Amino acid sequence: MATSTLTDTDLQVRDAVLQRLSWDPRVEASAIGVTAKEGVVTLTGYVDTYAGKLAAERAAKRVRHVRAVANDILVRLRLERTDTDIAADAVQALELRASLPDTVQVVVHNGHVTITGTVRTLFQRAVAEKALRYIKGIKDVVNRVRVVPSLSAHGVQPHIAQALRHDADAGARRLEVVVSGDTVTLKGSVRSWQERESAEIAAMHAPGIAHIDNQIVVEWPGQPADIEIC
Repeated sequence: MATSTLTDTDLQVRDAVLQRLSWDPRVEASAIGVTAKEGVVTLTGYVDTYAGKLAAERAAKRVRHVRAVANDILVRLRLERTDTDIAADAVQALELRASLPDTVQVVVHNGHVTITGTVRTLFQRAVAEKALRYIKGIKDVVNRVRVVPSLSAHGVQPHIAQALRHDADAGARRLEVVVSGDTVTLKGSVRSWQERESAEIAAMHAPGIAHIDNQIVVEWPGQPADIEIC
């Protein structure tokens, strides 16, 4: 009986993800495959932009009962671009982010982009990667930017906890913040991927923090698998 119920739930989650993908205008869902098992969704197939690959992942996370996503979608470009053109666009995109230092560098090889260099906070590291997502011709982005804090992480725990309390999307009441050296560990449970990601972003702004271990678990309300309309 338990196996049958689990299989039914898996099918409901899979169908809900497929429907969410088909509704999302940022996703070309016709060549994307979806499997689901015990809350783990695997995305396969092809899209024509890196941004579309990330959009498919975000869409899957918005479905109830999805606890993890394995994004195995490949980017197949309709029109190839030279690495030189991609690199030039990447430099311009980084320069438009005023919060980023000029220590961030980009290497492009066959459409695959690697970001290197140093920044002061984890939030800046994330901004550098996000700046490149919509550049045409990119197949993948590897973020190897290192965080070199200018301040000590001593005493930063209360500031992170306060930031979580002020963030309406963070679900901070059930979260625990542990600081050890330059690493923040987030523990507890939230009701959606949005709350989980919001908590991590709040911690990213903290000075002196170079690593975040996000152990927050997404626990969807006990309802049948369906699509959460936002």
